[in-house]
Amino acid sequence: MSILEVTNLKKVYAARFGGSRVEALKNVSFTVEKGEYAVIMGESGSGKTTLLNLLAALDRPTSGEIVLDGMQLSRVKDSQAASFRRDNLGFVFQEFNLLDTFTLEDNIYLPLVLAGRSLQEMSERLMPIALRLGIKGILKKYPYEVSGGQKQRAAVARALITNPKIILADEPTGALDSRSSDELLALFEDANAQGHTLLMVTHSVKAASSAGRVLFIKDGEVFHQLYRGNDSRERFYARISDAMTMLFTGGESI
Repeated sequence: MSILEVTNLKKVYAARFGGSRVEALKNVSFTVEKGEYAVIMGESGSGKTTLLNLLAALDRPTSGEIVLDGMQLSRVKDSQAASFRRDNLGFVFQEFNLLDTFTLEDNIYLPLVLAGRSLQEMSERLMPIALRLGIKGILKKYPYEVSGGQKQRAAVARALITNPKIILADEPTGALDSRSSDELLALFEDANAQGHTLLMVTHSVKAASSAGRVLFIKDGEVFHQLYRGNDSRERFYARISDAMTMLFTGGESI
């Protein structure tokens, strides 16, 4: 069952003062199944960030349609966009996007506070997540008091606590060391095993190899995709690396 459907998506940016137009996305179509863990890869300027912004209702497509769990994003009014994101989407960012004046606990609670949830309900939601992510003992600390890996764990908790329809991750390992990256990817795999749907944008072949499917974007279009199937992470890593080499260095078709 598809939870996300993207059909004939196009995004054109017009330069200021009547200059040239930039076609960031040409004709993007794909679906994400409920409970799937998918990754989008591509070179800088390929359209990955533009696509993620459209999926997050941070921008509007020039044409085409995005449907999340039966809801057409084009019907979400600008005045409702913030509440739509809060109620339906979870986000994990490269730079964590935590407020330094809030404790980790308060940062995690924030989307529920904005939704008007009670403190009891927020606490009941947080405790099992904090235990699973190994951050129960640092919830009262501030972001500047903990490591990058701990900040990202808090960001994952914030994404999970609303029980979103889909979690969007933008280069989530980009600001982490190797060990913290491995720990985060293990958390993502665990979240997926728990039934969460994830869609991650990344440059990292290592990060992509933790997913079940990789979509490659080139020149504003979905150019190729790979399914992990029964491959080990090592085998899938090698297949992704080979595909990246062929797709982005002008090689022959795969």
